[in-house]
Amino acid sequence: MGRLGTRSRLDQAVGAFSSNWRNANLRRAQLSFLGAWTAEWAFTVALGIVAYNDGAALALGLVGLLRMLPSAVLAPVLSPFADRGRRERVLVVVSVLRGAATAVAAIVVAISGPIAVIYALAVLSTTPATLFRPAHSALLPTLCRTGHELASANVVRGLLDSVATLVGPLLAAIVLAFSDVSIVFAVAAAASLWAALLLFRVHYDAPPRPPAPRPDLVKEAIEGLHAVGRSRNLQLILGLAAAQSLTRGALTVFSVVVAIELLGMGESGAGALMAAVGVGAVVGSLAASLLVGTGRLGAWFAVGVALWGLPIALVGVFPQQAAALLLLSFVGVGNALIDLAGFTLIGRLAPDAVMARVFGVLESLVAISIGVGSILASGVIAWIGVEAALVVIGLVCPVLALASWWRLRRLDRSVDALDLEVSLLQQVPMFQPLPLPSIEQLARGLEPVEVAAGTPVFTQGDVGDRYYVIERGTADVIGDGRVVATLGEGEGFGEIALLRRTRRTATVSAHTALRLKALASERFTAVVLGYAPSAQAAATSVDRQLDRFAPGEPLDEPRPREERG
Repeated sequence: MGRLGTRSRLDQAVGAFSSNWRNANLRRAQLSFLGAWTAEWAFTVALGIVAYNDGAALALGLVGLLRMLPSAVLAPVLSPFADRGRRERVLVVVSVLRGAATAVAAIVVAISGPIAVIYALAVLSTTPATLFRPAHSALLPTLCRTGHELASANVVRGLLDSVATLVGPLLAAIVLAFSDVSIVFAVAAAASLWAALLLFRVHYDAPPRPPAPRPDLVKEAIEGLHAVGRSRNLQLILGLAAAQSLTRGALTVFSVVVAIELLGMGESGAGALMAAVGVGAVVGSLAASLLVGTGRLGAWFAVGVALWGLPIALVGVFPQQAAALLLLSFVGVGNALIDLAGFTLIGRLAPDAVMARVFGVLESLVAISIGVGSILASGVIAWIGVEAALVVIGLVCPVLALASWWRLRRLDRSVDALDLEVSLLQQVPMFQPLPLPSIEQLARGLEPVEVAAGTPVFTQGDVGDRYYVIERGTADVIGDGRVVATLGEGEGFGEIALLRRTRRTATVSAHTALRLKALASERFTAVVLGYAPSAQAAATSVDRQLDRFAPGEPLDEPRPREERG
């Protein structure tokens, strides 16, 4: 049994990566993320060196805060653009703007230009980059069909994030060992532009968007805040993500100060410490691929949050170079778990219409927390010293993760229940083309209905107001007094009256006791007709049924497994 379980997990892990590679749009979107986040980490190391040389730990903290403040304000305001149109186009613009700003920073450093200009360019580069992850996170569900596929996509993106966490600082460390900071900025600029080129080739059928001729970005941004305010689960995930980001901001300061002052590793040591985080993130992402089908994303999210802080606290207890490198690698493992669990959970909890805005709220919290974390770390170092600061700040995430454990486990159970509803709906042919956010919108509107054996669900000639899917039992479709079909579990009926706006064309009666899931007409038609592939599948199904049977005409022999009514 143990071997079979391990084999099944390995098969799921391999399937997670192969499914992303086979899907050309997912593949390009994922590789673009690799380019963008390699640029982010290389840029962070380079900017940290510039700031430290300018004003030691205090300058590091101030630059980290000033760099993130505009992003924190603008991320939720700009994120509605990603909900208005095609999200990959937003990503292209973001990548080009970031690449251009970073390239100019490389030139300014190379000619020994004013430090203030470099700081301004850092803000200019970071502000559009803050929109990249919300738009990318909202794009992934659109390219997926099931919760498992979305979890797989987040595993792959987590691995690429981990690779970038390793490659970005490692490239910076290598370049700094043989050259100077300007070349690191140049490498970051090239990575951003490569991400833009990949996104130009992403093509897919986008879900319908409501027309909005005059954008009101502030109002639309507030709708994202309202979506978070209505969901305690989203509030919990975003709150823990903010705590993790505060620790991440502190780590940008700690990596430089610990490398130079505590461990005597020199400037390139800052890159080496962050590369250790990347090594752990790569290993953690590979391990996280085994968790795609566990159904315990909330629990693993808590573990990931705890791992973002506990190793940092232990560095303060064991301030040796080898121990620091090993401990920081566990921070990377925590990062991989957060990428898998956190982003998948938000993608499952947030409504598609405002999903980019919800991720924009997250990005704003992340930006604020990183800025606060960097300035907090600088202040605490000045107050109680490096080792004590590592311990105090490092304990924040583990304490919060422990306090949130039971709520996250309840969240796991609710997501498991939603997966069962989605799985039932995906057995119906007309729902199979729907992307995950759309079919989850249907699943959330399902209402249970019990029908005793021999009792009609509805009668020929009735006004249609609901669509039904059979969860358990069998039903007979009766036209003009004769049974024309028998339906079983996973089959749906009732769409003809809803889509054609006619009365029921047949009677559906419970052959055995029925347990049904019902969808109100408004929700059913809005989703099915609002997405071209599902509308086409529904029209084909209706036409086929109407060709087979019209009241008063001779009937074919009963045929199972077709939608009726």
